[in-house]
Amino acid sequence: MRNQRSFSIEFKRQVVEELLSGESGPAQLCRRYNISSSLLYHWKRQYSRGKFNNEPTEEAALKDRIEKLERLVGRLTLENEFLKKGLQNSVSQSQRNGKSSRCGDISSIASDGGTD
Repeated sequence: MRNQRSFSIEFKRQVVEELLSGESGPAQLCRRYNISSSLLYHWKRQYSRGKFNNEPTEEAALKDRIEKLERLVGRLTLENEFLKKGLQNSVSQSQRNGKSSRCGDISSIASDGGTD
């Protein structure tokens, strides 16, 4: 089994800065340092996000914020759907048991936020 190599942050930053400066092309850097092109571009993305003790670019900072907000929206959407299904199940179960719902229609509950 092959040992996994680890590279220092300084080394990664040096290689990416060499790429960004235009001194060497990606293929040259990959051959010189015996790394894959996908690893080089992964480091480049990390560098743009400030992961190598450098200042992140404004674009990368905005992309990170967008990703975090999208995850939050996804989580809240799932929670909302879960709660709606729970409410529907609760109302239908009480109707099956012969109990009348004091709020009436489920859609009216969802639309007004459940307030009376």
